[in-house]
Amino acid sequence: MSDLGWIDAVVGAARPQVMGALLRYFRNLDTAEEAFQEACLRALKTWPQNGPPRDAAAWLILVGRNAAMDDVRKRAKQTELPDEAELSDLDDAEASMAERLDGDHYRDDILRLLFICCHPGLPSTQQIALALRVVCGLSVTQIARAFLVSEAAMEQRITRAKARVGNAKIAFETPGAPERAERLATVAAMVYLTFNEGYSANQAEADARAPLAQEAIRLVRLLLRLFPTEPEIMGLTALMQLQQSRALARFDKDGNIVLLEDQDRSLWSQGHIAEGLALIDKAMRHRQPGPYQIQAAIAALHARARRAEDTDWKQIDLLYANLERLQPSPVVTLNRAVAVSKVSGPQAALEMIEPLGSRLQSYFYFHGVKGALLQQLERADEAREAFGRAIALANTPAEAAHIRQHLDRLSS
Repeated sequence: MSDLGWIDAVVGAARPQVMGALLRYFRNLDTAEEAFQEACLRALKTWPQNGPPRDAAAWLILVGRNAAMDDVRKRAKQTELPDEAELSDLDDAEASMAERLDGDHYRDDILRLLFICCHPGLPSTQQIALALRVVCGLSVTQIARAFLVSEAAMEQRITRAKARVGNAKIAFETPGAPERAERLATVAAMVYLTFNEGYSANQAEADARAPLAQEAIRLVRLLLRLFPTEPEIMGLTALMQLQQSRALARFDKDGNIVLLEDQDRSLWSQGHIAEGLALIDKAMRHRQPGPYQIQAAIAALHARARRAEDTDWKQIDLLYANLERLQPSPVVTLNRAVAVSKVSGPQAALEMIEPLGSRLQSYFYFHGVKGALLQQLERADEAREAFGRAIALANTPAEAAHIRQHLDRLSS
């Protein structure tokens, strides 16, 4: 990370709490975003000298709120706020933060904001895109990558969503029980995308981005508390716990990606695994299978395998086939192809993914999987071409380094 890169990481991790609180204060999306940006600018001025505050979110909320109030007062020609030195006095500000943030409301600001962004007046794709941008602060590039669309298309989607929120004058209030149930599926998708943004960070960013994954787990537990008998929320919670259990084993000491089958399973968190397995077993007893439950069941099979060679790939293939039926997607088919390669060999898997080429040409993992299958079939020239395309599309240096290891083996 650059000298100031750590500030960007800390601010990004704190953003959901900050935006949730600022929106509760001001009930206006533009005002909240402007207040957040002003707080970020002041952080850039003060944090390099003083270091980050004990509670970055509390600091940003207080400074952002005061900046917005200062702007309102100036326009109204009222009394100005104290100077910057007093606003930056972290000892005094943080000591009284609990009282200043309205107590219990602070904990659920993010969840409230998620339900607001997922208002039924917005198309579902706009709901998720808006929440990713406003709540999590993901860039348009990152969101477009998650949806496998162009940046221009995603920019238009987010702009339209913001306009609809403003024109509809959607109230920034906690929805009642019927509205929460109506919006649950979209909120769950948003929470899972937030988790993935934190979990899939490269090693250089892992510590700074980890709060996003942790925040997503906190949010899904809140959802489970609101909907304790909903099997898909149980499944989503289980899925996130089982994935999080592998966080410490995902990179080697040099920061290179370690594939699931090569990970040191002694590093897997047994606490996360135990919670995830208990939840997916409970969800399955409802006999109402859904996409999150199926993905969690796949993760559970990996977690239960003491060694990579003990993995029940036939069962995983069957589960992916069910997931394809419930949630057709080229990415799901790509993931199933990995299981098929273990059960039926690389040629069968390669035949499965070939038709996906037109839709996944810009997807790093498609070319990585294709290259690996071609490598197993000893089609070296084609494998090099696929690996070269994967490197060009890599999202992080770690991804590129992982593919280069395959290329090195081809050349040896």
